Amino acid sequence: MTGFPGSPRVVKGGIVLIDPATAAVARVIALQYNPDTLSRTLQVQAMEGEGDRLEALRLKAPPIETLKLEAEIDATDQLEFPDQNPLASQAGIYPQLAALETIVYPASAQLQANDILAQTGTLEIAPLEAPLTLFVWSKTRVLPIRITEFSITEEAFDTALNPIRAKVSLGLRVLSVTDLSFGHKGGMLFMAYLQGKERLAAQSPAGSLSALGIAGIP
Repeated sequence: MTGFPGSPRVVKGGIVLIDPATAAVARVIALQYNPDTLSRTLQVQAMEGEGDRLEALRLKAPPIETLKLEAEIDATDQLEFPDQNPLASQAGIYPQLAALETIVYPASAQLQANDILAQTGTLEIAPLEAPLTLFVWSKTRVLPIRITEFSITEEAFDTALNPIRAKVSLGLRVLSVTDLSFGHKGGMLFMAYLQGKERLAAQSPAGSLSALGIAGIP
């Protein structure tokens, strides 16, 4: 957000953790700076019956969509005013990094509970369902995702070796109704995302055959 009067409010991208059963929001992690680029890859899920002419035009599922982004976290400005930002002075950007990192860790309480079950002779220990992770990139893209790649490059440190500047690279896989049921909150959000794409596609100006240099389909 700029300091000029009347300038538009800049919406931030981020990650939201919700309870998959109740949709209650457990945590919101807004990116400090929006990434300059967001790479998306769609892996088409077509039928693979080689030589089967009946299957050549069939799609068996939504494409597997993956996203990659690089987020920057910087406490330099906050450290200029330590009285106003005591947390940054004490821990740098460790809290922000920890908020992201713990998404891909099972909770310590779960690990301890599983260890107790194992010591009492429980043969099968089912992992508890983790919160549903959503990647939010504007109101038209609220995507249920799984983090598949996570790397952190810490670039500067304070005198206590707390990181004060870092780049976080994330690889995300969108979860579709192939991964989650239609009744699951994540499945519902995916369907809303797909239906939004369809509405936008319908608004796209139609092309003409003449623009392609042909008068008709032979």
